[in-house]
Amino acid sequence: MRRVLLAAPRGYCAGVERAIVTVEEALRRFGPPVYVRKQIVHNTFVVDELTRRGAVFVDELDEVPDGSLVVFSAHGVSPAVKEVAEERGLRTIDATCPLVTKVHKEAVRMAEAGYEIVLIGHAEHEEVEGTLGEAPDRIQVMDPARPDELTAGGGRMSWLSQTTLAVDETMQAVAELRKRFPDLIDPPSDDICYASQNRQEAITAIAPRCELVLVVGSANSSNSLRLVEVALNAGARAAHLIDRAADADERWLDGVETVGVSSGASVPERLVSDLLDWLAGHGFADVEPVTLTEETLTFSLPLELRAFRNQG
Repeated sequence: MRRVLLAAPRGYCAGVERAIVTVEEALRRFGPPVYVRKQIVHNTFVVDELTRRGAVFVDELDEVPDGSLVVFSAHGVSPAVKEVAEERGLRTIDATCPLVTKVHKEAVRMAEAGYEIVLIGHAEHEEVEGTLGEAPDRIQVMDPARPDELTAGGGRMSWLSQTTLAVDETMQAVAELRKRFPDLIDPPSDDICYASQNRQEAITAIAPRCELVLVVGSANSSNSLRLVEVALNAGARAAHLIDRAADADERWLDGVETVGVSSGASVPERLVSDLLDWLAGHGFADVEPVTLTEETLTFSLPLELRAFRNQG
């Protein structure tokens, strides 16, 4: 019998929810345009929806008119970016995920304590760029898949990680680091975000039971990409990342009895529902939820929104 195993948790995490609501609230309170540096979260559907409502997404602050309101994305920014905003007289709202902010603070503390820091992550990712900016003279970025390329050495060594990496891959990279630096200092707490871990564990639970796993998420979403990798490593015969149901290929269903479905932490549930409808139309109407844990964490909106309200 054809069926779907629907992984949970999936979709929006607390940090993504906070960031999206931040832009929505800014639009509601102050009206468009509200400028957003980079994509507020890495999902094309969300960005398109907010653009239709009056958000203007820019790559850098020099695209923002003087005196305008700008929101910093959930992935965080470096102190240098904040300084430019202040010099330009821009009104800012910082929607950085609190879990990313935690990593920034750890980087500052470690640097002030005299440690050389290895930041495990992807150099081109906005989160890594922001963390690196907290102590650029003390941090070297290491791709988790290429630990041998690290040139750091000498002094007291510590490590941090991008929050959206795969847990196993990160721990393997740390093990390789520790071979070179036996006295390597761990961060005070786990940097991989709870939501990334939960979604990876959920997809690990269903993947061995599936010939095919479909992950809803955009190609620039690190945590979504990791879910595809985790599914394959956990035993799925095939796994694909799709932005929306229209991207699914019915040829993938040939010879398949069980399809696993999940979504990245920046994906609205309506896109998952659309995929389930598409699968039902191809004979996969039986949906079995597989829930590993319930997520209850929430984050309050940025202080700046409350400050602007009080000023008004």
